[in-house]
Amino acid sequence: MKRAAILSAVLALASACALPPPRPAAPSPSNDVRGMYFEKKTYNPTPLPRFEETKSLLPSPIADEHPLWVETYWKAWELAFKNFHEPTRGSGFVSQFIDAAFNENIFLWDSCFMTMFCNYGHPFVPGIATLDNFYAKQYVDGEIGREINRTTGVEYTPWINFEKKPLFSRWGWGLSDENADKSVLYLGRRAPRPDPRLTLDALDHPIFAWAELEHFRLSGDRLRLAAVWEPLVRYYRALQKYLRQGNGLYITDWAGMDNSPRNSYLNRGGTGIDISAEMVLFARDLSEIARLIGKYGDALSFRREADDLSLLINRLMWDGERKFYYDLTVDGVRAPVKTVAAFWTMLAGVASKEQARALAVELKNPATFGRRDPVPTCAADEPGYDARGGYWKGAVWAPTNTMVIRGLERYGFDDLAREIALRHLDIVAEVYKRTGTIWENYAPDAAEPGRHVTGELVKGDFVGWSGIGPILYLMEYGIGLKADASSNTLEWRLNQHGRSGCDNYRFNNQSASLLARVQSDGTAAITVVSGGDFNLRIIHQGRSQTFKVKKGRNEFGLGLR
Repeated sequence: MKRAAILSAVLALASACALPPPRPAAPSPSNDVRGMYFEKKTYNPTPLPRFEETKSLLPSPIADEHPLWVETYWKAWELAFKNFHEPTRGSGFVSQFIDAAFNENIFLWDSCFMTMFCNYGHPFVPGIATLDNFYAKQYVDGEIGREINRTTGVEYTPWINFEKKPLFSRWGWGLSDENADKSVLYLGRRAPRPDPRLTLDALDHPIFAWAELEHFRLSGDRLRLAAVWEPLVRYYRALQKYLRQGNGLYITDWAGMDNSPRNSYLNRGGTGIDISAEMVLFARDLSEIARLIGKYGDALSFRREADDLSLLINRLMWDGERKFYYDLTVDGVRAPVKTVAAFWTMLAGVASKEQARALAVELKNPATFGRRDPVPTCAADEPGYDARGGYWKGAVWAPTNTMVIRGLERYGFDDLAREIALRHLDIVAEVYKRTGTIWENYAPDAAEPGRHVTGELVKGDFVGWSGIGPILYLMEYGIGLKADASSNTLEWRLNQHGRSGCDNYRFNNQSASLLARVQSDGTAAITVVSGGDFNLRIIHQGRSQTFKVKKGRNEFGLGLR
């Protein structure tokens, strides 16, 4: 994910994964057309939004029982606005974008997750269009680099395969041997040709399609799905070509989880449960996008690919005795380390109902993942666990928590999903109250910012993916509003007493202001002032009731059970 994590690991563990001196950026060959599958080619200069001028247009949450949640929400937006950028001349970027301000580069992983809370500010803030700049940099063979200089538009140079070799990892797998072979060993298949444009370090976490569907859930924008279809399919096929091991699963390296105790087991071509499940998720999401844009044959084909890979994961990576999913070494031996990577199988729909129940039990287990702030990236009973965080040795990250939460919802564990979201939101708010800011990640065993393996605090003022907690979690789990633009339905789980709701809530290209007043006897009065018609499904005290909201002012009542 982040180079600072590796640098921390270098300092703490004397790892030999140190960065070689960067080479100057090599100019692309004249015949190497970039972004040819994405229709947007140029940037139309537009003033960047300013927080003071845009605040009144953003969703304004109401949560009388939790004023600190609301305060933290607005702080997250204030920080996010400092991270909006315009493309610089000559960069080749085509859209305004949000950047985590981690360093001088934009990151694929960060950008996808940042779109998920920016969706709530769409179309007033740069959000989903951030991904345009990655599609605009796509190679002819479909590869997309995960880290690109924010100003020049050039890939982070160590991730470029200057040597024109078969797939290799520039930094390896976290081994201490300075001379360790960092090339990928394919077993059961030939090394793919031609050689990739990028290194293994650059080909990680294919979650563009998931981010696009998260955006569609609120926007209902089928035209965007049609525009990104070919870039996504080309990217998927490139990863199939270069990352698929001979056993049919997928290869990863340190870049999946920088300093995780699992990394050494992935040496030279071990297959990761996360990247393998993410490829299932990618195929399922492509199937759904195909359905939404009328490509029904493609929808069936990608669903079959997802199902086939799911069977393989369950046969090779599920341990029936330990009831958990594990990475595999290059020789096919299950690695012994329990990490958050296993829960990608729920989001991807890999796990059976029984397997999903076992994973949910593990999420509630205080000895492993059910810590004060769930979900740590490394199980607490692993030898490498760091109660202060230690980056990927135990820290709690908004991206992985969001993956876990969405996966739980896929299998109907809505109460556990909401519990995890609100426990994390409470800690983010508590730490904000004490420190005045939002952090890159959090400690699993205390209401504290996370720490690097060196003991230093992680990055503050980080919005960044950490905006997911104060914005997305507040909207969907604190206030309880969750939109489905494709059915023009807004679901509202009334979770609080007193007043709750949201002004300027936008979905499906319309805006509504919603207010609920829940009395101590359980009765509730709902007022909705809407710019359009939609279905409002209220869930309260175990009952569900759907109302037809019409343009203008609407009032509904919920009685006693």
